[in-house]
Amino acid sequence: MRTEKGDIILIPFPFTNLEGKKLRPSLILFNGESDVTVAFITSQLKWREPYDVLLKRDAINGFREDSLLVIHKISTINKELIEGYIGCVEPATLIEIDQNLISVFKIQISK
Repeated sequence: MRTEKGDIILIPFPFTNLEGKKLRPSLILFNGESDVTVAFITSQLKWREPYDVLLKRDAINGFREDSLLVIHKISTINKELIEGYIGCVEPATLIEIDQNLISVFKIQISK
């Protein structure tokens, strides 16, 4: 199964209170040796915050409806927990996601 940065996968995403989890689409932000770091995806567009990224439904991402990548809801999950592959995002969208991650986490890039 694919596990590249920008891939959209199905994983049991943990609730923020750690009292449960739900099978959710998530976008791979980092592909490690045995884990992936992912961001939460929802179809609840009303939850949008300034750094979140709107993912328009298309043939590449495999969504049934427009969805929202929630930049600040991130988790690291063992690859063995991946339950499916849905699709991926375009390279231009990955650039926008990277820029938003830099902004939301206030990462200083030194030259």
